[in-house]
Amino acid sequence: MVYLLAIGKVKDYSKWKPMFDEFANSRKEYGSKGGRLFRIADKPNELAILYEWESIEKARKFAQSEDLKKYFERAGVIGKPEFYYLEEVEQLSA
Repeated sequence: MVYLLAIGKVKDYSKWKPMFDEFANSRKEYGSKGGRLFRIADKPNELAILYEWESIEKARKFAQSEDLKKYFERAGVIGKPEFYYLEEVEQLSA
């Protein structure tokens, strides 16, 4: 499985979240298989999103897309999030 880790900031989480949800179909079209959304515990406008993706190529295409850039502008994303492309090495136990 391939993962895309996105780390960034938004102006206002409560305004950003509905727009993030509306963008789900676009992510799916680029090959997203879903993921997990995290907020920094004491900084609720700082986010980390771990997506599962069909391939690294599709994840890169999504991260570099004009669709995503336009979404960032509309949704109140601050600056450019950092993207990391990850390949699972192993699952760890407690």
